[in-house]
Amino acid sequence: MNSATTAAETAVPLLAVEHLTMRFGGLIAVDDVSFTAYRDEITAIIGPNGAGKTTVFNCLTGFYRPSTGRLAMHKNGEILRLERIEGFRIARRAGIARTFQNIRLFAGMTGLENLIVAQHNPLMKASGFSLAGLLGLPRYRSAEQAAVERARHWLDRIGLTDRADWLAASLPYGAQRRLEIARALCTGPALLCLDEPAAGLNPRESAELNELLLSIRAEERIGILLIEHDMSVVMGISDHVIVLDYGRKIADGTPAEVRADPEVIRAYLGEDDVDGSAAPAKAVAQQQPQEPAAVSSQGQALGSRFRENDG
Repeated sequence: MNSATTAAETAVPLLAVEHLTMRFGGLIAVDDVSFTAYRDEITAIIGPNGAGKTTVFNCLTGFYRPSTGRLAMHKNGEILRLERIEGFRIARRAGIARTFQNIRLFAGMTGLENLIVAQHNPLMKASGFSLAGLLGLPRYRSAEQAAVERARHWLDRIGLTDRADWLAASLPYGAQRRLEIARALCTGPALLCLDEPAAGLNPRESAELNELLLSIRAEERIGILLIEHDMSVVMGISDHVIVLDYGRKIADGTPAEVRADPEVIRAYLGEDDVDGSAAPAKAVAQQQPQEPAAVSSQGQALGSRFRENDG
């Protein structure tokens, strides 16, 4: 029994994906993929460009209806079948929030307003769908104050309290990335899905992102599902890694297990470079800037190949 199996037996399941397939006409973007994500864990989904990673996210969050498969979200003792829920209801009913590869903030709103608008559902409920809000009834004023307090809490957590009134479009790129994560967290999710949150960040910003995600996992006690090309992020914070290639799952385990998996090395380094030793990986790694010591030479090689291919 490997360490991933042992961990799975003790961890609490949050999301179970079974035989997920997504077809677009004759193209199979995701092919019979199964995996489980757990509470209090960071699960990374990695793979070359076009491997089907974002398509998996789109199926989980209701942008696509899967061709086949079962998507089971465990929430408050209830099992919710995501493929049967209307897409616009998934965030509220299943407690799943996400960010996107390309930042999708409300550019003309301030940072504070972006976080308040994420709490639209509870505010609308408190307003009696506008009547209580128009009349300024106490229950709405109380809900509005709670929304502002939650927004300010997350602005403080991501280090943007002093820029709360800046327009989102005027914030630096790294700050916009953090703000989008905070906006997702303002919905109070059980599962946070992050699509390439480190894209475009410099090494210092990536390190700060690592610290933020680890603190969210520890303090919010939620599951995090992460798509990422930066191997220093993946190998540095993930509890569990799933590898996709051409829409199929080729590896599933701890970062150490995945890093050493021949199929993973073959997917990134090419068939000709795999000869049963780590020499090819080391040769590639030596040409790249030094990664943290916890990341092996093969992890560095995979990270370098990601950066070369990421368009």
